[in-house]
Amino acid sequence: MAELIELDSRTFERRLLENPVVIVPVGALEAHGSHLPLGADQIQAEATARALASRVGAIVAPTIPYGVCFGARNFPGTVDISLGTLARYTEEVLTALARQGAHKLLVLSGHAAREHIAALRDAADRTMRAVPGARVAVLSDYDFVYERRGQDAPATDGHGGMLETSRVLAMRPELVGARRPAAVRGGSPFVPGPPSSTEWPESVAGDPQPATAELGARVQAYVLDRLEATVRELWTD
Repeated sequence: MAELIELDSRTFERRLLENPVVIVPVGALEAHGSHLPLGADQIQAEATARALASRVGAIVAPTIPYGVCFGARNFPGTVDISLGTLARYTEEVLTALARQGAHKLLVLSGHAAREHIAALRDAADRTMRAVPGARVAVLSDYDFVYERRGQDAPATDGHGGMLETSRVLAMRPELVGARRPAAVRGGSPFVPGPPSSTEWPESVAGDPQPATAELGARVQAYVLDRLEATVRELWTD
């Protein structure tokens, strides 16, 4: 594993010849209740990217820290950027890396909002069309975290809930508050924009009270196994 910001130019060039896999973490600055930090998505994406890179010998690029967060944009601290802004910025980062020989790019997002992922996928598609031979995969670690719903947590667990709180407890326990509000996100999925304060009084979906660091570590191990298998399946050559 190597951090791109710590490599010199020629070492980066050599590393790409050995193994051209580069992981680009993507976070978000978004409210996750009164118990989790605004940067919870970035914290999880970076920790997961580094651990995965150690397993597959990849390079970790600097994180893209902002995302499409209009579901929680009415809560203090949330920074919501447009789909077009995220897609264009990500496309330019990916294209620059691909043109230098990073032909296997994994965009790993700690934020899993549908619109956010759609913007990242658009960026990946445009990069692959712009750079022949570039192969880009886009996923969120929550594609695998939520496979544990109904087993390690209730089937209704979600944003800032039991699973997410457990993961942050395992990674950065000092950042998790003792007061953990439970909430259900309301509002219609067919109405654009965020739910009202009545429909969603707190930026949590689920009950984070039963969260533990032990559960977080177990879920994280599962996520890393699934990610490693996915990367090796995608890029076996």
